[in-house]
Amino acid sequence: MSKLRILYVASEINPFLKTSDVADFVRKLPQAMQERGMEIRILVPRFGLINERKNRLHEVVRLSGINIAVGDDEKPLIIKVASIPTAKLQVYFIDNEDYFQRKYVFHDKENRFYDDNDERAIFFCKGVLETVKKLGWAPDIVHCNDWMTALIPLYLKTTYKNDPMFKDTKSVFTVYNNSFEHRFEGDIIEKARMMDIDDEMLSELKTADFQGFIRIGSAYADAVVRAEEESSESLNAILNDLPEHKFDSVEDEDVTDRYYNLYTQLAG
Repeated sequence: MSKLRILYVASEINPFLKTSDVADFVRKLPQAMQERGMEIRILVPRFGLINERKNRLHEVVRLSGINIAVGDDEKPLIIKVASIPTAKLQVYFIDNEDYFQRKYVFHDKENRFYDDNDERAIFFCKGVLETVKKLGWAPDIVHCNDWMTALIPLYLKTTYKNDPMFKDTKSVFTVYNNSFEHRFEGDIIEKARMMDIDDEMLSELKTADFQGFIRIGSAYADAVVRAEEESSESLNAILNDLPEHKFDSVEDEDVTDRYYNLYTQLAG
């Protein structure tokens, strides 16, 4: 049997950036899977407080240069890469001057949530899939972590479902207690739309908030996993509505074993 190919997508990863438990999870699990014989790729945003010189990021010119549509706007996609010093893992960074070259992650220096965090997430999700296409690397599993990656399962089931690179790809969506209170303004449906996607498919996003992102990721992912044993009431309400076969909660089983078994089961 050929190696399983796992693509990890998240908003952060140690040692480049840590604002929550996502960074540690996405640092440890890919290495554990690589040690079990799986082939790994990792994609994260290149937020501005990631020091390029210190972390030895460099642009991958052959992957950069395409434009990503967010509503009526098109933004150039820049791809950078670096290695995790203590592991044989490469991390690809999605970059764009307007969206990511800021000194902060999701909040400004006054701790105000950026109004365009929805656009940044949409650009990131679309950019991830276009980058993988350019890499010419067909993943068996795309493991999406946290709200910022929530549109990828939808795009895999619609726009990219007949693409040779993704026709057999399954998605896992892990949810975390990283909620925010902000409600986005503007037409988020229009911004998120892609080919072969109608408004009904995006209806979960109508609330234009954290719950909307979690709902749409959960609706289209092949498996949904709760990262922490205790979830907020709003998260629990979403997860409790999921069909049993699709939802996996935290159990006593080792996390690495749990995901290994989930990946192999989904890949068939």
